[in-house]
Amino acid sequence: MPLTTGALARRLGVSPTTLRSWDRRYGIGPAVRADGRHRRWTPQDVAVLEEMCRLTSSGVPSAEAARAARETAEAPPGTAGTTARQPDRGSSHEAGALSPADVRQECRGLARAAVRLDAPAVEELLTAAVEQYGITVAWQEVMVPTLHAVGRKWLSSGDRYVEVEHLLSWHVSTALRRRTPPPERQGAGPVVLACVPGEQHTLPIEALNAGLGELRLPTRMFGAAVPAEALAAAVRRLGPSAVVLWAQARSTASLPLARHVADTQWGVTGARRRPLVVLGGPGWSGPSAERGMLRPPSLQHALDILSAAYREGASGEVS
Repeated sequence: MPLTTGALARRLGVSPTTLRSWDRRYGIGPAVRADGRHRRWTPQDVAVLEEMCRLTSSGVPSAEAARAARETAEAPPGTAGTTARQPDRGSSHEAGALSPADVRQECRGLARAAVRLDAPAVEELLTAAVEQYGITVAWQEVMVPTLHAVGRKWLSSGDRYVEVEHLLSWHVSTALRRRTPPPERQGAGPVVLACVPGEQHTLPIEALNAGLGELRLPTRMFGAAVPAEALAAAVRRLGPSAVVLWAQARSTASLPLARHVADTQWGVTGARRRPLVVLGGPGWSGPSAERGMLRPPSLQHALDILSAAYREGASGEVS
């Protein structure tokens, strides 16, 4: 079934503008144009563009890649792909490919765009994923699998592609922050989100912050490696309904810090309050379970827990 330009762009990891530009400059266009205006891309068109993307991702200039992609499509059966010239990078074609078979179509397109360092396409694809699926699904089923795929490629290629991971992480963070609406002001204390001292991985709590924003719950995001004294001071000043402590590694997870935060009190005598402490991240795995501290297994579970804590705080039921 022919694809629309938008659907094909998501599949390939390029922007619709790029597809139109390739059509105009290199004659790689759709075989079908509905009503004379709307593009419809056939499987043959898609095959040409997939080859175009593969070649440009490997470093072939766009004009040369377009010519080789057309020649490949027109070659007799059994000879396709023999005319495409690859740059000598000392590695096989597979080493430069990044199309995990076990992730969604959106992940494959996003990974391809990241490998090409095509920042506009990465931004457009992330924005479209969030708008179509919402923060929770976009994070769990598009962003995380793609980040993991890029990370695996980096680890297995001798530190190549580190620039790809940095670019993708930056744009994921940007997409998450852009989708965080200003919360409504209500009675309960905000949800505090912080990485424990020494922890630099912030993307998961940025996703949680964005999800809470979609639910119109107030938050205070403190980001990476928050000093223990500063975190304790912020909890005393804000009187939060909950505090999320993120630890990616066991070496940074600190139960004494978590206990200290959980024991922090505020309010008048006889009506003292304490925050709910939520432990996030794989660093808290193992013998880290503490009474009164929850460790949600997913973003959705965390949102459910924090929403309930906020509602209880607003009704005065948290003590």
